[in-house]
Amino acid sequence: MPAAPTAAVTAEPDLGHHGDAEATPGLVDLAVNVRRAAMPDWLADPITAALGDLAAYPDPAPARAAVGHRHGRPPDEVLLTAGAAEGFVLIARALRDARHPVVVHPQFTEPEAALRAAGHRVDRVLLDPADGFRLDPARIPADADLVMIGNPTNPTSVLHPADTVAALARPGRVLVVDEAFADTTIAPGVDGEPESLAGRRDLPGLLVVRSLTKTWGLAGLRIGYLLGDAGLLARLAAAQPLWAVSTPALAAATACAAPEAVAAERAIAADLAADRDHLVTRLSGLPGVRVAGRPASAFVLLHRPGAAELRQRLREQGWAVRRGDTFPGLGPDWLRIAVRDRATTDAFVETLARILEE
Repeated sequence: MPAAPTAAVTAEPDLGHHGDAEATPGLVDLAVNVRRAAMPDWLADPITAALGDLAAYPDPAPARAAVGHRHGRPPDEVLLTAGAAEGFVLIARALRDARHPVVVHPQFTEPEAALRAAGHRVDRVLLDPADGFRLDPARIPADADLVMIGNPTNPTSVLHPADTVAALARPGRVLVVDEAFADTTIAPGVDGEPESLAGRRDLPGLLVVRSLTKTWGLAGLRIGYLLGDAGLLARLAAAQPLWAVSTPALAAATACAAPEAVAAERAIAADLAADRDHLVTRLSGLPGVRVAGRPASAFVLLHRPGAAELRQRLREQGWAVRRGDTFPGLGPDWLRIAVRDRATTDAFVETLARILEE
């Protein structure tokens, strides 16, 4: 087995780079973590019906109530946003009084990018790849009054125990947990999302960020939401433009909170787990390739020396994968691979194997 890589990074990562920049036309897209499948009628029909109501201003109340009911919260503990990305911007702008923001990396880069754009000075806590990117709450500075972490984490696909993440909460601190991929972690025989904090109302300063764009293929519609204390959400809402979420996006939020959607998520997550296991098995059989940790989401992170050149060779062969050097805590020897169906995985691994043999 290859030696565990170190966390050394030589250049400042480009926080504004995202997977869609890799997935140029003509390439098989393994760089973007949005599921691509036919939209079910229970979701397509209300979105289509909403197009007939575009003359009226959006009314978020029904969607807030539906989302709140799903997570066992009253409507005033839900703030609907134009995708999870808007949520990070609202947090950065509304909490300008934060004195010591800390972002736990590697993770999605938009939280830190939003903080920096709003004028914050950000400290980073870099999790160790040799330790499987495990979270140790003791590593978070005690005076950090704004902490941001992903769970499951993009790009590592690590799912931190809920109790470990909850241990970061304390009075005087806002704890932001990005759960954009939480619905990918549902396991057979488990009631709900095993490590989610979305329903926790007892943790001080907790803000949970959710996205509906990944599993349901709604990246172009832009819909997500924040869950947390009503007073804290009111501060964020004050920084949000009027009517920020469109009527079709609100219809999608309502539909995706229904029991039918939750049941569908379970089936999708079960298929995803099988496809992910197949991808991990195939990648683990390649020389010099190391799959990081125990992947738990819709993507896997792999390490191999020379991965930057490997990514370019894959592009020449028609495949787009996500570069790792734009994530703080990683570097050019890392690649993120989206989980796809087994036939796509097999074709990709065969191409990768040929390149490695060369």
